Amino acid sequence: MTGTNPLYGLSLPLPFDRVRPEHVGEAIETLIQQAREQLDSIAAAADAPAYANTLGALDEVSEYLDRAVSVVRHLEGVVSTPELRDAWNAAQPAVAAFYSSIPLQEGVWRALKSFGESEEGKGLAGVRRRFLVKTLESFERHGAALPPEEKKKLEVLSVELATITTKFAQNVLDATAAWELVIEDEARLTGLPESAREAARQSAASKGVDGWRFTLQAPSYTAVMTYLDDSDIREQVYRAYMARAARENADLLPRILELRREKARMLGFATFADFVLADRMAKTGAAARAFVDDLTEKTIPFFIRENEALAAFRRAQGDHGPMQAWDIAYWAEKQRQAEFDFNEEDLRPFLRLESVVGGLFDLVERLFEVKVVEAPGVPVWHEEVKHYEIRDADGILLGMFYTDWHPRESKRGGAWMDAFITGLPGTEPSVGLMCGNLTPPVAGKPSLLTHREAETIFHEFGHLLHHLLSRVEIKSLAGTSVAWDFVELPSQIMENWCWERESLDLFARHWQTGEPVPEALFQKMKKARTFRGANAQMRQLGFGAVDLALHVDYDATRDGGLVDYTRTIIGRYAPAPLPENYAMICGFTHLFADATGYAAGYYSYKWAEVLDADAFTRFQKEGLFSPEAGRAFRDEILAKGNSDEPAELFRRFLGRDPDPAALLRRLGLAA
Repeated sequence: MTGTNPLYGLSLPLPFDRVRPEHVGEAIETLIQQAREQLDSIAAAADAPAYANTLGALDEVSEYLDRAVSVVRHLEGVVSTPELRDAWNAAQPAVAAFYSSIPLQEGVWRALKSFGESEEGKGLAGVRRRFLVKTLESFERHGAALPPEEKKKLEVLSVELATITTKFAQNVLDATAAWELVIEDEARLTGLPESAREAARQSAASKGVDGWRFTLQAPSYTAVMTYLDDSDIREQVYRAYMARAARENADLLPRILELRREKARMLGFATFADFVLADRMAKTGAAARAFVDDLTEKTIPFFIRENEALAAFRRAQGDHGPMQAWDIAYWAEKQRQAEFDFNEEDLRPFLRLESVVGGLFDLVERLFEVKVVEAPGVPVWHEEVKHYEIRDADGILLGMFYTDWHPRESKRGGAWMDAFITGLPGTEPSVGLMCGNLTPPVAGKPSLLTHREAETIFHEFGHLLHHLLSRVEIKSLAGTSVAWDFVELPSQIMENWCWERESLDLFARHWQTGEPVPEALFQKMKKARTFRGANAQMRQLGFGAVDLALHVDYDATRDGGLVDYTRTIIGRYAPAPLPENYAMICGFTHLFADATGYAAGYYSYKWAEVLDADAFTRFQKEGLFSPEAGRAFRDEILAKGNSDEPAELFRRFLGRDPDPAALLRRLGLAA
């Protein structure tokens, strides 16, 4: 395509600096029309189908639309403005309608079936055979066989679902950015580490106010809940966080669930969970629930024991009042310091952001025989963003990626990886990004991270490697386009290297002296690793349980208000009673910021954690930097995408099926 609109025919370098709100609607409309014309060409091939004019064409049909949508959606999430938001909100219904219409087009469906029945189609093997089978299954599962009037209803439903979930996410962003607490009396900050005080002071100065400013961004919120002695302030911050967008999103949630249920029903599934999981490792909502329930049953005895120990510790310190939800993190940190003489703040000087990132790149270069180098000089969306290239050992460019690490009021919360371009081996490199909301530089010091923040960087880079190191010739099956309960394996396994002495020394160096983490501090960190591991596990299982309950069981007529319903379920997994205004579900973007997202799939984190705990045992046996194990993981997991069944890929890497007990052993919940 040609033209002055930077969203037309996106190629490298991506023009983040030139995209304006007025470009969005024009480009999206034009690119959708182009894609529709390509779909018409596929439909016209029904009488003389071949791979190139059916499946091959389908793999490329929305390439430039995909790129434009990913860039606009990304910009709206990281440098949001009212004008850009309005432009994206106006364009999104047409985008949702187009994507949902693809499997509903009778001509395209007929052409694909015709090709599958042809001699060429019957003779397909390997990844192309899988592509054909998966495509036909996906089309049928998404309504290709429905009568015309039902297809139209499904398309309208999909547009509303996409629109309302986008609004959900925007409400959470706005609510997070709008809240602040300014403390003018420093005496009320007792217990708060100096790093958090400096950040709060800097935040206040940036707003032109005197005092210490706290927000609901992760670095600020976590520090208050973990260290601040003043329980009244902790309560205020906790209640604000757990009620983000409660008023705005409480009305959206029932409609989102209703639309999802109706979609599943129209497509022949009993529940939305069954619809979503049909193409995942779990296969059904019942299987996912059985997995969550089994882990819960095995964890509960340790969970009870941990909470009894915390209550006893608190009483021993002279606090005999009832334990509240905003007390847990605070007293747990006190207990950890007392039992292990370990304060996570002691690690912060050794975890300079630039050193963590550099050590991570060093690690993957050793493991996967690649080279990662910064490549400045390309357009970016914010001055803090950096751009990198990843090359094979022979210098061949495999991919490029961007990093964006610190919070902004115009940026959504959390940490994530995303893709801009899915390349093909030997033709075009893949392009992706990883974003976070990590501790920013303060008071003349560099960005000094918590250990958990360092793990977050490793986690997101695992996703990115899955995208960038893909060697699958079909884009629809490449990179992270895998079963959702398998996609977290490459990310979660990377976190393990944050806990080993050899790998820690690659990146954990004192920001002033360059010294590694002292052995005594390292041993304290290792001993404290499984501290309250059952509570951490129950928290994740609670989210998985409430997710499945909403997408399998929930009936407003029978179960009452959704916020109260979810509070009751999560309360069963919580170490202290949840307050009446607890409305975390209204800010749960994992489940509700996308038409599907992690809906009915939050269990995937624990499912993949079982896989990663077991897969890492090979590196523990063969060596943390074993080139043989690294090459096998790259070849059998990272490079393969969705080119084969995930269970088979895992077996090829480890030589056997996963051992479910591996996770329990790592958490200290089994021998």
